[in-house]
Parts: sequence; structure tokens; C-alpha cells
Amino acid sequence: MPKYIYPAIFTPEENGQYSVRFPDLKNCFSGGDSLPEAMDMARDALCLMLYDMEEKGVELPAPSSMSAAERETEGEEFASLIVCDTIEYRKRFDNKAVKKTLTIPSWLNDMAERADINFSAALQNALKEALHIG
Repeated sequence: MPKYIYPAIFTPEENGQYSVRFPDLKNCFSGGDSLPEAMDMARDALCLMLYDMEEKGVELPAPSSMSAAERETEGEEFASLIVCDTIEYRKRFDNKAVKKTLTIPSWLNDMAERADINFSAALQNALKEALHIG
């Protein structure tokens, strides 16, 4: 479901380091001691920013095209697309249990208990199916 792709601009720094900025997201920056680390850190920064915006109900800006991002580069800078899945991010970092009280018909409760069904697991699976997430 919420899977996003935004262009990022990578700037080579001293000692093989890279700084990263997202032209479409003000105040979203990252960096790394190497290109692979900068790529990973860029994905983390993007996921955190988009997750925070989703939680606050802020409308996400449309990602610009790769060619538009490339036009913003100077010198040795280069643009790359960064993929972010906020559902996976939530599963990884916001996985605390929340207690819910619910009501079901007595006959359904009796049948489920006889079948030794885990109510929490069944509700989680039903919610995931209703939300079309895996």
C-alpha cells in the first residue's frame, strides 16, 4: 500500500562521505560515510519523514520526476530514486501492542473458543486483509 519513490540528490563530500537531500521534501536530509551507507540512511530518513507526515495527516507532496531532480544537481552531484514502504517501516519500528475491547456474538465466541482460535491473531489477520496489507 503506502510505497513511495522520491528522487534524492547525493553530494560527494570529503573522505568518501555523501550528503543527501530530497528536493520535494524540505528539511529531509541524510548522509553516510560511504555511498551504500548514504543510500540506506536516505531510505531511513525518507521513511521517517513520510511516516511522520502520514501520522499528522499532512498531504504528501508529489514526487518530482527524475529529470527534474537531475536538473538540480551541480558538479559531481547525482540524483537517484529512493524507495520507501511506510507499512514495512511501521511494522519494524511501531510494533507495540495496543489493547482493544470488542464485542462479538456469543455463538461466535463459543465456536472460536472450541476451535482454539487466537482472537488477537484472527483480528490482526482480518484487519490486514481489510486494509489490503500483508
